[in-house]
Amino acid sequence: MKRVFSVFLLLAFTFGFMPSAQAAIRISAQAAVLYSPLNNKVYYSKNENKLMKPASTTKIMTALLTLEYAEKHNKRVKFTQKMAAEGSSMYLKLGEVISLRDLAVGLMLCSSNDAANAAAISIAGSKRKFASLMNERAKKIGMKNTHFVTPSGLDNDNHYSTAYDLALLMAEAMKNKSFMKLSVKRSETVVFIKPKNKRVTYSNHNRLLSLYKHCVGGKTGYTMAAGRCLVSASEKDGLPLIAVTLNDKNDWNDHISLYDYGYQKYRFREFDDTNLYLEVDVVGGKNSKVMLTSDDNSGAVVKAEDLKRIKRKIYLDNFLYAPVKKGSVLGRIVYFLNGKILAVNRLTTCDNVD
Repeated sequence: MKRVFSVFLLLAFTFGFMPSAQAAIRISAQAAVLYSPLNNKVYYSKNENKLMKPASTTKIMTALLTLEYAEKHNKRVKFTQKMAAEGSSMYLKLGEVISLRDLAVGLMLCSSNDAANAAAISIAGSKRKFASLMNERAKKIGMKNTHFVTPSGLDNDNHYSTAYDLALLMAEAMKNKSFMKLSVKRSETVVFIKPKNKRVTYSNHNRLLSLYKHCVGGKTGYTMAAGRCLVSASEKDGLPLIAVTLNDKNDWNDHISLYDYGYQKYRFREFDDTNLYLEVDVVGGKNSKVMLTSDDNSGAVVKAEDLKRIKRKIYLDNFLYAPVKKGSVLGRIVYFLNGKILAVNRLTTCDNVD
């Protein structure tokens, strides 16, 4: 049967930030966030809405837009002088031709500024027009305190974001399978279209992929003005988390500390009723009984200490009146925590009863 995964946001408690919880983690970052895209909750914050320079974490947006465009347009990019950039690079040369998708490799793995310019100009015609696309998407995501000027993240007084907004950006990027597949790679070999015999292997700057086994991707960033910046994602036992640190001299360890805290305090509880079958009497039908089951596989994030307090209750009439139509929702399975609803799975009929 089709498994419909839905996460109910009806949590009975607020993930507050009591002094004791904050004291459990010592983060050297000027701004930081621990966030779950599963229920849009912040589990730890430090100056989460402070305007900061995001450096090359900007390339999460650039890579996302590039991959989305590449999926619709099999575009080849010829490198020109306008695309040249200072700083980290794929070391593209004038006249070389590369696929748009492979520019995303440079963006995510080696944090290439020339790839950022090449993608922006190729897609929008100019860096300024591409920045408009970035800001438009940021607005749709809900990044209320972000403004992009460059596709690379090189310092600009009008180019800024926040730890919270970058968590929202990473959550949006995680929905793109191509982005996540690329983000988790330790290295990738790019085969150039021109010259044909050129092959270059680029290594991922994100050391957290090696340092933390649950890491599933992310993006580094650094300029002298921004300091060390890092956006990363992890997943353990069905619970995805996103960590963001800005201007942080100890970013690798801080991300591990944030994740250890999150996975120690919280759990994802799956409510899978797809193997449940209930037989119910039918009055006035050609068949005297009908089977009900659930196609739903829901879940919720709860505190680890509350796992044993979750209650399950089935709501279903003792009998049904014919006719009964296959697929009708005639019952529900409700999960409660402290009397509040966590999740609801529907019970539907397996057959028709005339």
